[in-house]
Parts: sequence; structure tokens; C-alpha cells
Amino acid sequence: MKTTTKNLSDTKVEVKVVLDSDDLKTARAKAIANLAKDVKLQGFRKGKAPASMVEKSLSPNDIASETIDVAVRTTMPAAFDQAKLAPIAIEKVNVTKYVPDESAEYTANADILPEVKLGDYKKLKAKMDKVEASAADVQEIIDNIIDAYAEKKVVKKAAANGDEVIIDFVGKKDGVEFAGGSAKDHHLVLGSGQFIPGFEEGIIGHEAGDKFDLEVTFPKDYPEKSLAGQKAVFETLVKQVNEVVKPTEGDDLAKKCGNFKNMDELRADIKKNLEAQNAHKAAEKYRDDLVNELVKVSKVAAPEILINDQLRFIKDDMNRNAMSHGMTFEQYLERVGQSEEEWEKQARELAEARVKASLVLQILARDEKITASEEEVDAKIAELKDVYQKSKEALANLKKPEVRQDIKNRMTIDKTLDFLVDANQPKTAKAEKTEKKPAKKTAKK
Repeated sequence: MKTTTKNLSDTKVEVKVVLDSDDLKTARAKAIANLAKDVKLQGFRKGKAPASMVEKSLSPNDIASETIDVAVRTTMPAAFDQAKLAPIAIEKVNVTKYVPDESAEYTANADILPEVKLGDYKKLKAKMDKVEASAADVQEIIDNIIDAYAEKKVVKKAAANGDEVIIDFVGKKDGVEFAGGSAKDHHLVLGSGQFIPGFEEGIIGHEAGDKFDLEVTFPKDYPEKSLAGQKAVFETLVKQVNEVVKPTEGDDLAKKCGNFKNMDELRADIKKNLEAQNAHKAAEKYRDDLVNELVKVSKVAAPEILINDQLRFIKDDMNRNAMSHGMTFEQYLERVGQSEEEWEKQARELAEARVKASLVLQILARDEKITASEEEVDAKIAELKDVYQKSKEALANLKKPEVRQDIKNRMTIDKTLDFLVDANQPKTAKAEKTEKKPAKKTAKK
């Protein structure tokens, strides 16, 4: 195989690939094997007949068509590697010459990665956060457990701090109802801080059946700008008052939570789980910080095509999030008091950061020859098939070449991040890691 490259622009190239008889011989064997899967010959199970017999039963045109298709697909990655190019996307492939069993030529147009000069990726300044779970963190979980086991009893008395009330309310500003300010049968624990200042306090002292107007003032920094710092009236109806009876913190509570004899065991288990969660969060943050540092010390530009792609992803995600809350994208922006131009600027900065991070990791993977093997990808796809075995659509997607490539890319990035973490471990940590490896056993004489 021979390749020549023609630059179409700063970020686009045309690679011309010339294949010889050996390349086509390899592709032909794979093509026949592919076609054989659907061939059924008398005396053989489908796909089990010898290749020589299968070949005789196949149309020469079918063999030729499949051969050139296999040849292009299997040689293209190597062609770009030979040309020392990293394609972002291959737009167009044209077969310009094909003489079966002798030679073939094709061209592939692609967007390519810009030149990236990596900084010293083994001496990055990012540091791992300390992993700890304080007594206050443990107590917060215990308080949540106590709340979860609390019993609610309907009472006929004025609502007090700590009680749960079931209320209907309608919020109005200047006599006009505003969006998002009304609800029916809303459960509210007084003193939880769920509502703006003054709302929960205004319900204290009222009994079931009380209907009243509750005047409040929205905080000046309230996200919805049309309400920030404004006075409003909530027409409120208390429908029910529940007294919340919480269990006492002690060994009986611990036993309810699982196989724990006392609170000390429960606290120890909570602390262990919190530390594991914090360790995972710290590791994820450390990986992100390492990538951000690598971008800072490297020379990398983000191509406009990639930034625009990321912007679309970010906006699509934002639209889905807004829809899940019953809003349009425009309504969401109005709710948070942000113009589309302001959002676009922030989203663009995020998109550019993502693109640069992706580029430095791709170049690092290339330079360090980090990749996910086909066997590893096969294993991952098999794992995903088990997960999605009840979804025909998901299983069908896993068969698509582009999905397979996406899985391989993600696995390669994960391996690259692991490499980056390992490369920036303190020498003492690396030494400890080496020391922990079991010594090789020597043969007895």
C-alpha cells in the first residue's frame, strides 16, 4: 500500500491510496469469508461449507464488490497512519481504479486534527484532593436516616416548626398569577428552608382549614429576574398538619439499618462508604484537573468545526433538560435570567475547552501508542449486550461500525487518562506500588 497526501485547507486533506495485489488478496479472502456466512450448500450447515466450495458458488461481481469494500475499510486506518494524519471525520471516499486481484486506487477526504504540541505531561501541577469523611459528614447521613424513619401523625393543632403541612397555594405579583408559583397538595416540612424566607414562617401557627394570604418578598439574588426583590402574595390553604415523630438515635436505630449491633458499627460503615465515594470523586476530579493542566502547558487550537459540534451537543442536552422540567429552552433562559447571547458565550467557552481536552488526549494516545485492542472492544460490546439484552434497538446499534468505533475511542481515552494519572504519581507512590508486587519465586534445587 502506498499513500500520497494533498492539503485541501488547514484542516482538510485528500489522501490517495494505492493498493497492490497482496493487499487485494488479503481483502478477497476476508470478503469470501464474509459472504460465506449467508451461503448454504447441500450437505453443509449455513456458513460452514469450505471456502473453496463457497467461492465457486458466488457471483464474481459479488466477490469483486465485497473485496473492494473490505479493502477500503481495512486499509483506510493504516493509510492515515502511514500519512501521519489523525482524521476527525472522513467525509467522502471515491474508488478511482479497481482491477480485480491486481490493483486498486481510492481517495479519502477528511477533516484532520490541527498540529498539537504537547507540554511535559509527566510534570503537571494538579494535586489529588484529600479523601476524608468528617464526623459532621457522618452525622448528616445519620440525620437523614432518622428523617427517613420518621413517622407522621395527623394532628388537630396549629402547625409548629418541624411539622409537615399539606398545602395548596397560588402566587401572585401585582394581583397577577406568575408561572411556577402555584401547587396543590404540596408536602412541606416547616423549617426545612425549601421555600423563600418568610413563606414557611408565615404558615406556623395556622391549623388545617385555614385559608390566608401570605405576603413575602423574593430575595434580590433570586434566579428569576422578574421576581428578584419583588413583593408577592401567596393565597394559601392549609389542608393538613402532620406531627413528625423521629426515632431516637441509638442502637435500635442501627439495627433497623442492617446487620449492625450498635451505632458505632453503623457510624463506621457510613464513614467507610463516604470515604469510598469521596475517593471516587477525588479521582475523577484529579483526572479532569490533569487534563486541564495539560491543555494549559500545550500548544493546541480548537477547530471551528469541532467547537460547533460540541455546541450542538451542549444545546441538545440543555433542551432535553428543559423539556424534562416542562419548559422550552427559551423559557429556561428566562427562568435563570440569562440572554441567549450570554448563554452562547458560556457554552462556547465550555465547547472550546472540551475540544482542546479531547485533542491533547488524542495526541497523547497517539504518541504513547495507547489504544484499545479489538479483543477489548469485543469484550466491552459483549458486556453491553448483556446490559441491553431486552432492547432490540440498543442491540441493533451495537452492530453498527460507527458505534463500535465510538466505543473503541472512549476506551482509548480512558486508557490515556489512566496513563496520565500514573505518569504524574509522586515517585514515592510509584515505588510503593512496585514494592507491593509479589516477588518471583525461585526454583528449588
